[in-house]
This record gives sequence, structure tokens and C-alpha cells, in this order.
Amino acid sequence: MTPHDDERRTFTGPDGQPVLTYLPGTRDGHPWADLAEAVGPDPVPAILTGLSGWAVSGSVELGEELVRHGARPMRHAHAMRRDLIAAPLPAGWASAGPTDGLRLVPCDRPAADLFPAWRGAFAAGHPDHHTGSDEEALDAQLAPLLTGEALGPVLPCSALAVDEADRVVAGVVVTDRDGLPWIATVFRRPGPRWAGLGSVLLRRMLADAAAGGLREVELVVSEGNAARRLYEELGFELTGTSLTVLVP
Repeated sequence: MTPHDDERRTFTGPDGQPVLTYLPGTRDGHPWADLAEAVGPDPVPAILTGLSGWAVSGSVELGEELVRHGARPMRHAHAMRRDLIAAPLPAGWASAGPTDGLRLVPCDRPAADLFPAWRGAFAAGHPDHHTGSDEEALDAQLAPLLTGEALGPVLPCSALAVDEADRVVAGVVVTDRDGLPWIATVFRRPGPRWAGLGSVLLRRMLADAAAGGLREVELVVSEGNAARRLYEELGFELTGTSLTVLVP
């Protein structure tokens, strides 16, 4: 994500001196200092004292230093960006759609309808698996995404794929994150029938985003997530790497 200076806040240490600038948010129920950038010589002592219980996302170096002082790693991720102006999309992406009896619908359904496919996509062993209960995963992760509480309101280019019984089997959710189109999640049910749905949904979403006047789309992908290769194939370029930790 590209920093938005007018949205950033400054965290000061006990002596009143600036220590860190960040974008405020909420992550997994914790207050979140996203895109944290140190503005002092050593921000770690002040962060440990003043941001206890916060999730902090910043450079790998900052995250590793906090881990050495007891912070718990939450996510090692790579930021990526798809320019929709400088790199126009292939014409065929606008008509991309699923086959085998599946159809695309708007992303306007309650979180409970998306949950089975979403939870299955991030099962145990996946880098983005939520280790809590199903109820916690629904209430703390998926539901806040769809209501706009976590990463901003859902954009119209988002889409779901449903089967013959109108059950959600895949989806891509794009949000307006502080004025930036942001892919909040891409998911599909596991299994050979659903293979390739993520690619179809992303192509169609990017075409719809461009047609709607968006100039770019960004995302983060966790270290070890095979989806990074797909994003690269679709024209996303690496813009940075971050480590998110939970301050003790």
C-alpha cells in the first residue's frame, strides 16, 4: 500500500519526541499501526512501552527487532501493485467467467454465505490460516471485511462465484482502503472442480475495475503463499515487504 500522508498518525515516546508514523486500523481485534515507519533512532523501547497489545506492520528489520524483544510474528507479507493505466489489460479479461454451471454474482451476501468456501481456502497449513475457532474466524476476520470495518467499504468490482444451488464457491473482495483499491481476499473452495476460479475472478475483477475508472489495484500476499506466482502472471509488481508482529 502506498502511504497517504494526510491519513498518517504520529506515535510519540515518553519524552514527547516522535517515534513512529503509521496508518491506524484494526487487525484481528487488535489496534493496528500499519505501514509503520520509524522517525527516531531506536523506536523499539517506546513501542514496547506505549503500544502493548498492538499489531505493528513495518519493515522486516523493525519486526525482527520487536520479535527479539518478545513480539509474536503475525504475518510476513509482500505488497504488490497492478497498474491499470500504464499496463492495459488484455481485451478478453472483460468477458472472463466461470464454466461448469457456475456464475458470477455481486459481492453483496452476508459473511455466513461466504464463510464455508473462504474457510476451506485457508485451511490449516495455509500461510493465512486463522488458528482460532470458526466463530472467531467469521467474526474477527471475514465479517469485518465485508462490512467495511477492517479495510474500508467493498467496491463494485468485487465478485462471487456460485454453483447450481446458489452456494458461494469462490470470491474476490476489493475494498476502498483509504482511497486505494485493495484486494482484501481471494478465495475458492479446495478441490479440482474449482481449480482456476481464482484466476478467472481476478481477471474479471481487474477488467471491471479498469472499466469503472480505477487506475490501480494493490494487495499483500503472505510469504509462502503460492498465489504470488498468479499475481505476477497477472501483471502485479512487488512494491515492498513487511513483517507484522503483535507487541507483547
